[in-house]
Amino acid sequence: MRNGRANQGVRAASRGGKAREVTARCGLLARGVLYVLVGIMALRVAFGESEGKEADRQGALQELSESSLGGVLIWAVGIGLVCMMLWRLSEAVFGAAGPDGGKPVKRLASAGRTVFYAVIAFSVLSFAAGGGGQSGDQQSRDVTAKALDLPAGQWLVGAAGLGIAVAGVVIAVQAARRSFRKHLNMSGVPEWGRKAVVFLGVAGGLARGAVFTAVGGFVVYAAVRYDPAQAKGIDDTLRSFTQTPAGPWLLVAVAIGLMLFGVFSWAMARWREV
Repeated sequence: MRNGRANQGVRAASRGGKAREVTARCGLLARGVLYVLVGIMALRVAFGESEGKEADRQGALQELSESSLGGVLIWAVGIGLVCMMLWRLSEAVFGAAGPDGGKPVKRLASAGRTVFYAVIAFSVLSFAAGGGGQSGDQQSRDVTAKALDLPAGQWLVGAAGLGIAVAGVVIAVQAARRSFRKHLNMSGVPEWGRKAVVFLGVAGGLARGAVFTAVGGFVVYAAVRYDPAQAKGIDDTLRSFTQTPAGPWLLVAVAIGLMLFGVFSWAMARWREV
């Protein structure tokens, strides 16, 4: 009797582990699609070929919608992001893979990622259902304006912006330190393949971190100025890179980095331990 219950428990745990693995890999694939498309749109902006499209999630979805299987692809990406959310939720509840995956800090980080991907998944699924919606830049300004009207709103917005900026710095530092390698199981992959994945992770992570840091910086600036118009979404943030002394070439570098991060996400979907 005990053996029967033990076997049932093992089978249940195995099914749970398999479901978690499937959701994680589907989520990483969907994330990769969005980053590759955003990187392509940003590259077009850098060379003045954006044709009025935005270099953000909305622009990526519009790009998908123009393909022959656009509707199907957008729904697939949306469902993939729901999978990403569920994976992060499972990490928050049960702990992430690895010896320190159950630590409170890790669980809290996973909870934050759960909320982040829930918002993105809702946006993509709304677009797929024909909702269209505002641009990312307008959404950022509207949310900032509403937050500033709250009691102590200026401090709340400043804290949120600082949190985003710090997250960007952490992403960049972890990429530079190649921290992601501990999550990869690439046994049997030749050395050149491993080096290629490490390059993708470092270059892509640095670009992603730079974007998050810049977005957070603009939110902090909006709080300091008490002006929601100063808050920027991904599109306006990427365009602001062209206004640096490096001109459009900084945006070119960031755009390529975002595309590399998308490819890195696909590599993670294949080799990440979940």
